[in-house]
Amino acid sequence: MRTLNLGILAHVDAGKTSLTERLLYAAGAIAQMGSVDGGDTQTDSLAQERRRGITIKSAVASFAIDDVTINLIDTPGHPDFIAEVERVLSVLDGAVLVVSAVEGVQAQTRVLMRALQRLAIPTLIFVNKIDRRGAQEAALLAAIGQRLTRAAVPMGAVLSLGGREAAVTPFGGDDAAFIGLLAERLADHNAAILAAYVEGGALSYRGLRKALAVQTGRAQLHPVFFGSAITGAGIAPLMAGIAELLPAARGKPEGPVSGAVFKVERGPAGEKIAFVRMFSGTLRTRDRVTFGQDGEGKVTALSVFERGGAVRAEALAAGRIGKVWGLAEVRIGDAIGEPRPGAAARHFPAPTLETLVRPLRAADKGAMLAALAQLSEQDPLIGLRQDDLRQEVFVSLYGEVQKEVIAETLAGEFGVEVAFEATTTLCIERVAGVGSAAEVLRQKPNPFLATVGLRIEPGALHSGVVFRLEVELGSIPLAFHKAVEETVHKTLAQGLYGWPVTDCVVTMTHSGYQPRQSHSHAIFDKSMSSTAGDFRNLTPLVLMAALKQAGSVVCEPMHRFELEIPGDTLGTLLPLLARLEAAPRPPLMQGAVCRLEGDIPAARVHELQQRLPGLTRGEGVLESETDHYRPVRGAPPVRRRTDLDPLDRRMYLLRLSRPDLAWIGEA
Repeated sequence: MRTLNLGILAHVDAGKTSLTERLLYAAGAIAQMGSVDGGDTQTDSLAQERRRGITIKSAVASFAIDDVTINLIDTPGHPDFIAEVERVLSVLDGAVLVVSAVEGVQAQTRVLMRALQRLAIPTLIFVNKIDRRGAQEAALLAAIGQRLTRAAVPMGAVLSLGGREAAVTPFGGDDAAFIGLLAERLADHNAAILAAYVEGGALSYRGLRKALAVQTGRAQLHPVFFGSAITGAGIAPLMAGIAELLPAARGKPEGPVSGAVFKVERGPAGEKIAFVRMFSGTLRTRDRVTFGQDGEGKVTALSVFERGGAVRAEALAAGRIGKVWGLAEVRIGDAIGEPRPGAAARHFPAPTLETLVRPLRAADKGAMLAALAQLSEQDPLIGLRQDDLRQEVFVSLYGEVQKEVIAETLAGEFGVEVAFEATTTLCIERVAGVGSAAEVLRQKPNPFLATVGLRIEPGALHSGVVFRLEVELGSIPLAFHKAVEETVHKTLAQGLYGWPVTDCVVTMTHSGYQPRQSHSHAIFDKSMSSTAGDFRNLTPLVLMAALKQAGSVVCEPMHRFELEIPGDTLGTLLPLLARLEAAPRPPLMQGAVCRLEGDIPAARVHELQQRLPGLTRGEGVLESETDHYRPVRGAPPVRRRTDLDPLDRRMYLLRLSRPDLAWIGEA
């Protein structure tokens, strides 16, 4: 049988989880459909998911359509949990993007479609809820063409729209209008069809369907299906389309082992279970495999997804998704075996919010940290930041709902009740100029047996931190080079104002060390010889001196926004946008509707969301997503440091030599 790893994506409440239930039921994988409201669906297994009626964690279920085994991955629709979607995208062969026939194309729908298009993931569009009052067909198809993709092809017509008796009639080869539209869409990427279409030649329906499958598989065309996950209307045509139009998984089972970890969970005994998509080769029980940067482990057990769920197996072959036991140090995003080129690319922006979390009981501080560390294994973008000096923990987030979920998880699963401080916006620092510094061993004021010289300068946009050598690789032992490079990356997590420094190039310009030596007839004396610790301790002082010379600019995250409002409310909205430091572009009037695009600081989006209904009679619609960073206007905000503060040389050296005095000056 062929295998298809299929993602179900949607804006929250579009009916994504209900569609998953319906597909499983229609395929015979489950005997009875659960409901989101009833809290008994197959893929929403967490107590919070059942209580809130939303998907928080991705989940995998399996079923078969004819000769195709479908591994279906249900993903969160709420934007606060976009990190879950991020990880799933890298393992998909195809996707179904669910759109509500009532609410239409929503903010998260567009974000998801753009990501699917960037990655060229073959995608079908399913318009759900045709049985609901207010459901749209023609208007929604127009909105899909305007706001999602012009390469959309409706595959059927809706009868009795907006009622429980709503049904779908699939288009066929005897429908001249459908044949004409299909040929027109296919002609954009097929010269033979274009020629026949222009010249009025005969076009066989079988040939057009074959071309439709090819172009859908290349993500050039997006068939649109209508239906209802609740009543089952239109589900049969959708399932047939999934099997016919989306491409099966590729990969050679006999090739080199290559897979990706897209989810990690804990078993009953606390053991790690990695969800792995295999792209090449075959993973077997008792195999020793490499993963991540330098991890290695022995596979103790395997299961593969089929017949509705995961079943124990001895092997996990290319194209399949399964669970892997035995890799104790594995993390989400790790490659299993050989990594795929470009696999580490990020498809959505990183979190732009941060909050301080405290245990309500002081005695729970250790338990809270251990619990958060375990949660960060399951969601690396949580981004824990620990202040060892003040024993404080910060968590990076996408939104307030995510904060509530973390608090509920800590209380419910770990017995730790916590409180959060106000959420703050995460800024970055960019290097303003060129700066350099060096300290030489055995020359004051350098107290370390190491010579380190560094130059820092601006780098390309989105390049991160690039480390280069201007000294010979053999000038110091390789371990010392690595110590400097690792410390550079660690130190730049906090710049002159305490924010992460990015998009820069750091070049090592000077190096030197004291070779291993000792007193006569004595054992090795590390006080007379350089160690990696000397380089790790000296590098922050040199790097921050160079950064201080270069200077840095604090930049805040900016959202690209799009507003759809009644035209007569534009005058009342513009003053608010000005106060929120937004930069709108010229408005576009479309009849009585006004479309307004522009940029707004991420820190001001929440207020715009709150004020919008009152200023637009409840008719305003806002879409926004992180787009870029811009220099902060006015005095740059300062983030409290959590390191030993290499900008204060005296205090830095004191804390290094006397860890018990780390609290000095912090009261």
